[in-house]
Amino acid sequence: MASSPKTLDLTNWSTQLRKGLLELSILNLLARGELYGYDLVKRLAGIEGLVVTEGTIYPLLSRLRTGGLVRARLEESSAGPVRKYYALTAEGRRVRTTMNAHWSELSKGISALMNNDEVHDG
Repeated sequence: MASSPKTLDLTNWSTQLRKGLLELSILNLLARGELYGYDLVKRLAGIEGLVVTEGTIYPLLSRLRTGGLVRARLEESSAGPVRKYYALTAEGRRVRTTMNAHWSELSKGISALMNNDEVHDG
């Protein structure tokens, strides 16, 4: 019996694309200065199509911290529980620069394909 061809799982594709862009977006937001975790969530939620929740952001921030790209500090808050603020490390700034350069080149090439423009070998 012949197996039927698999169709592309667009939901999974979209999820994977958003995950990578979310990392890039977090590093770019933190390049502007230190931010409280929930502020990150609110700002990223404003980007249409990114689909951001606290359940997605905090594990990612933890992974970026473990990877040495961001640092965290706790600060008392008069409005409730202790707040955790995040900032880029020197390594985070270096990685951000590399990721931005890669994204810029990649997005130019993809845009050219989408517009039926000629794509040239690098």
